[in-house]
Amino acid sequence: MKRGLLFLFICILVLLAINSPYVSGYVEALKTDSIPVLKQKDELYEKIEGAAAEKNIAAEDARIDKIWKAIPGYNGYEVDIDASYKKMKKQGKYDPSKLIFRETRPKVHLKDLPPAPLYRGNSSKPMVAFAVNVAWGNEYLPDMLAVLKKRNVSASFFLEGNWVKKYPELARMIVDGGHEVGNHSYSHVDMAKVTKERAIEELKKTNEVIEATTGKKSKWFAPPSGSLGTNTAEIAASQKLGTIMWTVDTIDWQKPSSETILNRVTTKTANGSIILMHPTEPTAAALERMILVLKGKGFKLGTISELLSEERIHPVLGEKR
Repeated sequence: MKRGLLFLFICILVLLAINSPYVSGYVEALKTDSIPVLKQKDELYEKIEGAAAEKNIAAEDARIDKIWKAIPGYNGYEVDIDASYKKMKKQGKYDPSKLIFRETRPKVHLKDLPPAPLYRGNSSKPMVAFAVNVAWGNEYLPDMLAVLKKRNVSASFFLEGNWVKKYPELARMIVDGGHEVGNHSYSHVDMAKVTKERAIEELKKTNEVIEATTGKKSKWFAPPSGSLGTNTAEIAASQKLGTIMWTVDTIDWQKPSSETILNRVTTKTANGSIILMHPTEPTAAALERMILVLKGKGFKLGTISELLSEERIHPVLGEKR
C-alpha cells in the first residue's frame, strides 16, 4: 500500500515537472538546437561520401598476361569517410584538402602467381626502373654511380658471380651507393641450353658470392642475354628468385651513340617500364640526361623491387617525384 502511494506521488511530480514552463522550454530548446546540428552533419557526411565515390580507385590484382607474363598487383585507394568526417566536423563544412585517404590491397599478389618472367611493372604505376647487367665494363661503373648519386636515383644491378669474385670492391661500391643487387648467373651461361642441375648451380653460387661479398641477399635473377628456357622461371623460383626481363632495351652493348640511347629510352618508356642497360661508355654519357627527361615526364625512378611492389605512387596525396 505504501509502495503504491509512493509510486503515485512520483508520477505526479514527473507530470508537474514536464508541464512546467521552465522544463518544457528547455526541452524544446534542445530539440530546436539539435535539428540544424544533425542536419549539418548529415550534409557533410553526404558530401564526403560523394567525394569518395568520385575519387576511390579499386586495387588491381596481380595476373598473368598473355604477352607480358607476370604483372604485379597495384594498391587502390579510397577516402576514409569516417576519419575525413571527424577531421572536418569541427569546421562543420566540407574541405577537400582535409580528405583522408587509405590504400587498399589487391586480393591476388605476385607471390600467388605461378613462376613466370617479369617484363614490366603495373602499367597504372607511374614509375620505371633501371636494370643494369654487369659482367664487364668496370671502367664506366664509377661514372654511372656518380650520376645516380647526384640525381638521387636507385637502380638494380644484376651481377655475374664470377665478376663479383674478381671485383669485390666494385660490388661493394654498388651496394654502398644504395642500389639493389641481383643475380646474373655465375658464368654468363645460356639458361636455355644448360641442364637444370647446371642452372641451379649457377644461381646458387652467385647468390652465395653476392651475399658473402656485399652482405645482401639477391631477390631477382636476370638471365644472361635474356635467354629463357622453358623452366628457367621455375628454376629461379626454387632458389627464391624472381625472373626479370625488360621492357625497353638500350642495346648499348652495340656501342651506339649516347644520343641514340637517349632517344630509344625516352621515346619508348611508359608506366612500369624496366630499362635494360650495361656499363658502357655511351650509357654513362647518356645517363644523366636520361634521368632528367624521364623525371620531367613524371616518372618516379627506383629499383626493381620498388617498381614491382604494390605500393601506390599517389599524386592525390602529394607524393614528390
